[in-house]
Amino acid sequence: VTGWISGWLLLLSISVEVWSVPIDRNAAQQVPKEEDTGLYYDRYLREVIEVLETDPHFREKLQTANTEDIKNGRLSKELDLVSHHVRTRLDELKRQEVSRLRMLLKAKLDSTNTQSLQMDHASLLKQFEHLDPHNQNTFEAKDLELLISTATKDLENYDAERHEEFKRYEMLKEHERREYLKSLDQEKREKEEKRMQELKEKHRQHPKVNAPVDRWTGSSGPFSFFHVNGVLIYSLFHLDTNEDGVLDEQELEALFTKELEKVYDPKNEEDDMMEMEEERLRMREHVMKNVDTNKDRLVSLEEFLKSTEKKEFSNPKEWETLENKPVYTEEELQRFEAELRDKEEELKRRAESLHQEQELLRERGKALEAQRREYQQAVLEMSQRQKEQQAVDGQPPAGPNGELQFQPQTQKPEDKAEAQNNLPAEPPQNLPLHT
Repeated sequence: VTGWISGWLLLLSISVEVWSVPIDRNAAQQVPKEEDTGLYYDRYLREVIEVLETDPHFREKLQTANTEDIKNGRLSKELDLVSHHVRTRLDELKRQEVSRLRMLLKAKLDSTNTQSLQMDHASLLKQFEHLDPHNQNTFEAKDLELLISTATKDLENYDAERHEEFKRYEMLKEHERREYLKSLDQEKREKEEKRMQELKEKHRQHPKVNAPVDRWTGSSGPFSFFHVNGVLIYSLFHLDTNEDGVLDEQELEALFTKELEKVYDPKNEEDDMMEMEEERLRMREHVMKNVDTNKDRLVSLEEFLKSTEKKEFSNPKEWETLENKPVYTEEELQRFEAELRDKEEELKRRAESLHQEQELLRERGKALEAQRREYQQAVLEMSQRQKEQQAVDGQPPAGPNGELQFQPQTQKPEDKAEAQNNLPAEPPQNLPLHT
């Protein structure tokens, strides 16, 4: 998708790349890879946008629309003016999405053994808010409005969810560390605690990290951030890889790499790269809070220049890294560990229940196998008795299915000789003819 489409996705608060990497300015012509937004309707969202992009009228309206026009639904009304083939393609996409959702519903009902013979699809589809469930055949302005508003709502807490996920990661790491130390004897535990503390102190011994809203000076080279001169401003916006005139969240996060490399090195045991990505996220949020004045999650050149007028620009501060800013409290860790214990107990109960069910099935299998053998033996015995009875009664033997099997009768030698003696005599041969 082109730059304006990427901009719209960002206006919908979509962060399409969780693990950011430095941007290669020499590879600006490369087509950026689109990542999954994490929405269960991600493909539908992207396909709708790609189809709308092909309509010149709608594309022009989108380029001139502001954030509020998109969010409040005014832009959706322009759908009535798009070309017929675009509307036809959008109708097809919606029918495909409805069909996919129906399959998801059926799979869910099947997994819960719910009877679905009288399934009311219209009612069930109401739980999906990104399309109009009452009209399942055509894509209307209401569908576009619902798609935009739902994507905005679903992803506006994306950053908060990432922070929460990182907090749980850190608490799990600390929990495992404590459990590991408990498993050691006193001498080994003291030795390991000392080693861990040394690694922790080694990680703290890193150069000063500049706050991303303040001036980033020479050490960051071309990534110097709020140095107001033509060269550095050009360097900053040269990183606008999709050339849409603004810096999006991913382009901003790439700016932080030079500073983050002061603290994190994947080769060092003491440096956790998950923490590096959390730092990157915090820096990006910091920039957006202080520079993105219209809250569209994009940084324009005008916003950039205006931010240099702030007092913080003239008084740069050091960035407070995670080792000085704990992400959880001891109380939160205790609650987390209690949750882990509860989950472990639940897993044990389920495992025990599954084990008992497995034993029961094994016993039933043994019983069924014994019954099968008894049945086979009874059939064999019955067949043998039938054969013996038939032999006594002079009946032909029975086949495997009870049918009679007739065999050609053989004669005894004496019976054969007697039969030959009873044959009529043959007329003499070669008698003279009477004239």
